[in-house]
Amino acid sequence: MEVLSSTHRQALFFAGTSQSQSYALHGNARKVQSFAAGAVKSGGAVLTHKAFDEMPLSSTFAWNNLIQASVAGGDIGHAILVYQQMLSRGVCPDKHTLPRVLTASRLSGDLLFGKQVHGHALKLGLYGDRYVGTALIEMYGWLDSIGAARSLFDKFTCKDSVSWTVLARLYLTENKPQLALDLFGEMVNSGVTIDSVALATAIGACGRVKSLHEGRKLQEIARRCGLESDVLVGNSLLHMYIDCGSIDDARGLFDQMPNRDVISWTTIIHGYVKQGGFNESLKLFQQMNKDGMKPDAILISALLPACARMTACKHGKEIHGHLLRSGMKLNLTVQNAIMDMYMKASCLEYAYKIFKEIDSKDVISWTVMILGYSLHGEGKLALSLFHKMKEDAGIQIDELAYGAVLHACVTACAVEEGKFYFNCIRNRNITHYTLMVSLLAHAGLFDEASAFIEESQIERHVEVLRALLDGCRIHHEVKLGKRIIEQLCELEPLNADNYVLQSNWFAHQEKWDMVDNSKEMMNDMGLKPQKAYSWIEHRNKVHVFGTGDVSHPRSEKIYWQLEQLKERMRKEGLLPDLDFSLHDVDEERECSPMAHSEMLAVSFGLISKQVGTAIRVTKNHRVCVGCHDALKAISKLEQREVIVKDLRRFYHFRDGLCSCCDLQ
Repeated sequence: MEVLSSTHRQALFFAGTSQSQSYALHGNARKVQSFAAGAVKSGGAVLTHKAFDEMPLSSTFAWNNLIQASVAGGDIGHAILVYQQMLSRGVCPDKHTLPRVLTASRLSGDLLFGKQVHGHALKLGLYGDRYVGTALIEMYGWLDSIGAARSLFDKFTCKDSVSWTVLARLYLTENKPQLALDLFGEMVNSGVTIDSVALATAIGACGRVKSLHEGRKLQEIARRCGLESDVLVGNSLLHMYIDCGSIDDARGLFDQMPNRDVISWTTIIHGYVKQGGFNESLKLFQQMNKDGMKPDAILISALLPACARMTACKHGKEIHGHLLRSGMKLNLTVQNAIMDMYMKASCLEYAYKIFKEIDSKDVISWTVMILGYSLHGEGKLALSLFHKMKEDAGIQIDELAYGAVLHACVTACAVEEGKFYFNCIRNRNITHYTLMVSLLAHAGLFDEASAFIEESQIERHVEVLRALLDGCRIHHEVKLGKRIIEQLCELEPLNADNYVLQSNWFAHQEKWDMVDNSKEMMNDMGLKPQKAYSWIEHRNKVHVFGTGDVSHPRSEKIYWQLEQLKERMRKEGLLPDLDFSLHDVDEERECSPMAHSEMLAVSFGLISKQVGTAIRVTKNHRVCVGCHDALKAISKLEQREVIVKDLRRFYHFRDGLCSCCDLQ
């Protein structure tokens, strides 16, 4: 192009320009730049061409700013047009022009144009400029290959911290964190000054490979470079330690950070929530408020899962109240998180109230409510919500939403509707297949379920077999249950729960020698079944109970209450069923159901909580048939609602009935 051969002419022009003329040109350029920027915002083509006509041919200042304004405004096509107009009018690009144009090329996905700009850089002698070179590396990395970017980087003579960091980020984009770490090692050895962005990038790569050893080395480098107090570096180290599973290292660093922002607090709170340290995450939130740091939407979304438990419902309400009092605008992400929290804390009315207040619901809003209702035994209500969701033309139903409605079909035992929705799913995964098996098994359609499993070739998936076993438990299909247990033992030989199932089945058949063999096998293999525990919150304290537990200070009163209830059940003909044939908890078979952990927790609730209030209990194992029957009876005798959450669902016991409709 003419401009590429007129560089000398441009230089002569500037050499012959007086200082006052230069100031005038600069002022005119600013005037035209402001005018042109307005034209870009208005989107008027006539105004833009008028701006081009008035822009000086002797200065790149206005042209560069117009290109930058277009890129920043997302009008990439206009940025490229400005560059083409610049060349056609004989204006020579400089080292500030080309990086902006290369960014436009990268964002537009036009590799050919990027290569043309590369040629311009070579002809103009700007290839060696560090900004131009870095922009070229980034452009080739995104549009060509990481290999092309590395080849260009190796030939580049003016490497600085930015160019090293750009290449490292390209490796991360390609999901090659180890190569990014190796590159940082080369950077350190090269003697280039390490800045906070380069170090934070390397720390992020370390978190991806989950190398705690390398992470601690990077923290030492941060200390040596005087960057340990930098907020970006500190936050990156926090995130890395959490990714590596070391909440202790993360907390130690957090407590020593001289400068903490809302990201620091969000990261450490999320870290505790991720690892189950819910109480500590709530304490940190309280401390954050005391320190005068205002939470944002992201922090609230990270914290709310800590309140998504029945024992923390009170804390969830307090945080929700804090948000309302603070006047924080609740975006859709936060509203969905609050709904999810209330659902998991068994506060369905609060969840639905939030749902109704959302003007523009997305697919997540609907999915949270549909699955939430289903988990609480409200399958028909969940299905009616899904029907309303389908009426919203703006909602695109995804695989998670279909999974939620399939779960609702299982809860409502809606077989034909479930089959219809299953066939609507384009990209099915094992969860969808498992739910379909669960639906057929819950309905007692074992032949159809077995044929479906064989046809779908999913017979070696343990979750599928457990779904089939659930149906056997409901419909007392003991023989089929035994075959499934044998398959589970074969597929998961190191899972103690499978041998507990086997042992309980033998005990039900009174094959005591086989019970002893199963237990001996577990001991020989060093397998220890998980103990069953239940817990209940009272006066801001969580009370935990094990099977047959007598360690609680009020144990005498707890057991006395249970004996009284048992006698009343006997008189009313409500004594529970004692079938443990397909139960997966070891110690509960040898203990009276009235001394199971959930019964102890419920009894404690009865003697401790105000009359008429609902009793909420959580268990880490499945509720057995005997306890299920007993809790129905207690809800009738005491006229109290009892809510129990186990590994699979929520049970709402009211007036002698259960929300699961005895399909537990």
